[in-house]
Amino acid sequence: MIQPFFVFSDWGLLALRFVLGLIMLRHGWPKVKDLKSTASLFEAMGFKPAKFWGPLVAFLEFVGGIALILGVFTQIFAILFFIEFVVAVLKVTGKKGLMGGYEFDLLILAALLALIVLGGGSFGADSFFGLLLY
Repeated sequence: MIQPFFVFSDWGLLALRFVLGLIMLRHGWPKVKDLKSTASLFEAMGFKPAKFWGPLVAFLEFVGGIALILGVFTQIFAILFFIEFVVAVLKVTGKKGLMGGYEFDLLILAALLALIVLGGGSFGADSFFGLLLY
């Protein structure tokens, strides 16, 4: 381990939170804008009841993306996203194989695991308001 780099660990967590939050927000926005199509998509993927799961995932991705960017309840949203992506790999992208399938999801799962165990760092609302789970 290179000790001097530990000074920048909170900056690394901020970058990780921001990028993951942006990805989730970008994936959630089209789903939130058209909940009917989102429910149809979830129906086609085999999620039942699709009218429940589609909007739930849409709002999780949209609201959770904003929360990660701001660092609000970071670990809680990271756990919820982790569950979402495990289900996505098992039910949707896993059938396509690693390359061109679930490699991006695995990277997101690893990043989420880092946020679950490390928290969002000191540059977020969790730290400011004392909302850390540890």
